[in-house]
Amino acid sequence: MIRKIKLLLLLTVFTIGTVVADEGMWLPSLIHKLNINTMQQMGCELSADDIYSINHSSLKDAIVALDRGSCTAEVVSKDGLLLTNHHCGFGEIQQHSSVEHDYLEDGFWAMSREEELPNPGKTVTFLVSVEDVTAKVLENVNDDMTEEARDKAVNAALDKLVKEAKADTHYEVYARDFFNSNQFFLFVTETFRDVRLVGAPPQALGKFGGDTDNWMWPRHTNDFSMFRIYCGPDGKPADYSEENVPYQPKHFLPISLKGVQEGDFAMVFGYPGRTSRYKTSYGIDYTMKVTNTARIVVREKKLEIIADYMASSQKAKIQYASKHASSANYYKNSIGMNQALTKLKVIDQKKALEDQFTTWLNADPARKAKYSEALGLIKDYYSEVENDKAREFITEALLRGPEIFTFANRVKPLMEMLKDPVGNKDRIERYTDFLKAMTESYFKDYDAATDQKLTAALMQVYAQENKPIFQPACYQVIQKKYKGDYDKFAEQLFKKTIFDNQEEYLAFLDNPSLKVLEKDMAFQTAVDIFDKYNQIREAIDTRSDILKKGQRLFVAGLMEMQPDKKFYPDANSTMRLTYGKVLDYDPRDGVTYKYYTTTDGYLEKEIPGDYEFNVPARMKELLLAKDYGQYADADGTLHACFITNNDITGGNSGSPVINGKGELIGVAFDGNWEAMSGDLAFEDNLQRCINVDIRFVLWVIDVYAGADHLIEEMEIIR
Repeated sequence: MIRKIKLLLLLTVFTIGTVVADEGMWLPSLIHKLNINTMQQMGCELSADDIYSINHSSLKDAIVALDRGSCTAEVVSKDGLLLTNHHCGFGEIQQHSSVEHDYLEDGFWAMSREEELPNPGKTVTFLVSVEDVTAKVLENVNDDMTEEARDKAVNAALDKLVKEAKADTHYEVYARDFFNSNQFFLFVTETFRDVRLVGAPPQALGKFGGDTDNWMWPRHTNDFSMFRIYCGPDGKPADYSEENVPYQPKHFLPISLKGVQEGDFAMVFGYPGRTSRYKTSYGIDYTMKVTNTARIVVREKKLEIIADYMASSQKAKIQYASKHASSANYYKNSIGMNQALTKLKVIDQKKALEDQFTTWLNADPARKAKYSEALGLIKDYYSEVENDKAREFITEALLRGPEIFTFANRVKPLMEMLKDPVGNKDRIERYTDFLKAMTESYFKDYDAATDQKLTAALMQVYAQENKPIFQPACYQVIQKKYKGDYDKFAEQLFKKTIFDNQEEYLAFLDNPSLKVLEKDMAFQTAVDIFDKYNQIREAIDTRSDILKKGQRLFVAGLMEMQPDKKFYPDANSTMRLTYGKVLDYDPRDGVTYKYYTTTDGYLEKEIPGDYEFNVPARMKELLLAKDYGQYADADGTLHACFITNNDITGGNSGSPVINGKGELIGVAFDGNWEAMSGDLAFEDNLQRCINVDIRFVLWVIDVYAGADHLIEEMEIIR
């Protein structure tokens, strides 16, 4: 029996150390030497140069980071037409909505270029080139350096390289570390600042299933929205102007109407946000018990309060729709992640790998001398996490919870200027103009009564979860003056502030006064909160080198221990390519999920009038008539969504799903519930990428919305 257990453990260890073809978020610039042969064996008909090239147009030139990487989008026409997810455009759709023109409820379609809506602050970023600069960065680094000295040498080298690459171009240049600061790459990008809303289906299609279906399969969501990139007449990025013209991309994706079959090759191109696949058992334990717990505890209360307000009127629903959606997304993610990490015994798997690592170290004195500190440093760091816990909770409960504290904190620089109003007259005028510019958009989607409820509830949650030493100074006032009654404190705070009322706030900015700020309860409470937050963060920073060094040594040791393994770096909001196949899966005993859904399931889920499962009358009429046009599958149905085993995470929302010929077949929008551990550990048998079928997207644009002019500017492969 003991022998069998040891054998099973050894097999587990080697499973962890083996990268299957479908796992990994790969740098496109390196696939020519790491992945292209495997990809071609799986069905890819493209060359590495077709995918990534700096000398001629390639697939990378059709992929953009949306809003600096919060989502991904792809160019689908020669006139800069963009396709992404509905939830990636949700904020803009909501901002343009009103009770009179409710684009969330009704959808929006620009029937001409003149009707396309500008979105100040929205950006798209193209990748120009990537360069491995590891050797140059580590040229003056040695193992005898302290972590502080190492960081100083690394940052000096990176600053020099960035400055040289930037020169006098309009490009942006930045560096990223990979494999926990064991490798470094330099990225050159081009960002466009005039991005206009072109089209979006009603929420009953684009967000069908709502929070109930989020992260679940089977799925029937028509999750897409459309934008267009505009540039100056010279083809370069420019701020919004009526003189701007549609951007002419180096490459755009042709669209296939042929559909997918089980086993078909598929690749996903995009900007995944963050993964931590090399995190140790100690780190995963922390994520489960601290990070995810803080998110779950706080957001459960926050979502309850927001939902009550949204149910009160159409105006309220529009105001808080985006806030609710963004908060709910990773609330449910954290619940699912903890469940998956437990069910899949990921901590046990990590411990097995760490045991293997220790055995490998001890077998060689040189290795032991070089890497023996690694796991000990990591363990020491996670043995004292009270400050980290406080930071997680103060961020969730007080900085991302009520809006009033973060809003009030924006005025803090003005407080310093007002101590010398004569000497700082010009600075005060410039800064108040800056604050005024964002006022209208803030109050448009703000309800003071709801924020007061959030303030009372979430300040109490923070007190319940953290010792008095981690509580801001205002908590002493709550205990002494208000006898621990958070409702009374919040009520008084909102009576004695200018930050919950647009007229009072603007009047203050017209005639700013230090005395007003000194008496304002919300402002003074915000000062207390941010002072405590900075104090907690500084305490964490004094120990951060311990964790940083431990993780760097551990990952470097793993790469040396497994020299034949193709390591891929964790996601860090840089462009990545993943490849896999269209596949079904078995989520639990006796259940198999097939690889696609149809619009029959969309109708079957209907709950008339329900916020999440309502089906618009026109949609129902068209689907019952089976008016699918050229978008029907060979089986006669209209396919809604499909799944692949591509490796994705947050940031990949809106990423193109591309077949072996380089044609667009779908748009990625979600992961699946059974593999919510994916940011920390890839589960080959369960991990699936959920995608809306491109034919369902085009059917909605063409047949449902009648926006066939958009179809005409795309290259359709039949």
